[in-house]
Amino acid sequence: MELGLAGKTALVAASSQGLGKAIARALVLEGANVMITSRSEEKLQQVAEELNGLHKGRVAYVRTDVTKADEIRQLVAKTVETFGTIDLLVNNAGGPPAGTFETVSDEDWQYAFELNLLSYIRLIREALPYLKKKGGKIVNIASSSIKEPIPGLILSNTFRTGIVGLTKTLAGELARDGILINTVAPGRIATERVAFLDKVNAEKLGITKEEMEARMKSAIPLGRYGTPEEFANIVVFLLSEANSYVTGQALIVDGGMVKAI
Repeated sequence: MELGLAGKTALVAASSQGLGKAIARALVLEGANVMITSRSEEKLQQVAEELNGLHKGRVAYVRTDVTKADEIRQLVAKTVETFGTIDLLVNNAGGPPAGTFETVSDEDWQYAFELNLLSYIRLIREALPYLKKKGGKIVNIASSSIKEPIPGLILSNTFRTGIVGLTKTLAGELARDGILINTVAPGRIATERVAFLDKVNAEKLGITKEEMEARMKSAIPLGRYGTPEEFANIVVFLLSEANSYVTGQALIVDGGMVKAI
């Protein structure tokens, strides 16, 4: 299948590790030029060097805190200055703190809103003039909690669901400009975030992290955690020229874990 990504420019948020890095790598291997970003200059330098070493698409980076509107504006401007335009946008952000309704504060709610929903809104707004030029594509990364809330993650459950509403609404508003936008939600993918959550949950239950992992895997029909590369393949398809008619959808990549219809 020809994906038609060679020479395209992609901006991938939260891409110095985990799912964002895997998506950036998959795009580079298809010949796309990619702007990576996160809050860690050191990690960005390492990832840029690694991905440029693939000798496929070009990679540049801008250190960005996506909770800051001015830094998002600078990120988009630098991407256009470096590569000439933006064809593809991947919205992504680290998960907010774990907690229940009675343990999280107003400050926690505000931070999670700015990190996991407002950052997506701001990035789309800034990139939109460039995406409109040739009919670009947007993928918003969420969580399997969009279908089934995860205990102890009330902040994520709330704002990840908001991403779905944003995506569905924009699919209608942006269709006239030829822009396709979708949500992709990971289940248990083997990332640092999932490892951290397994550790937290293990401590709550008084069991080892390995026992916690075994319990989680037993609830997944495929019997294992997914890899970041498997997740990235789905995102790359939705960003590619092979996808010309899928928009406004929420796709869960979870090995069959979520039982909700």
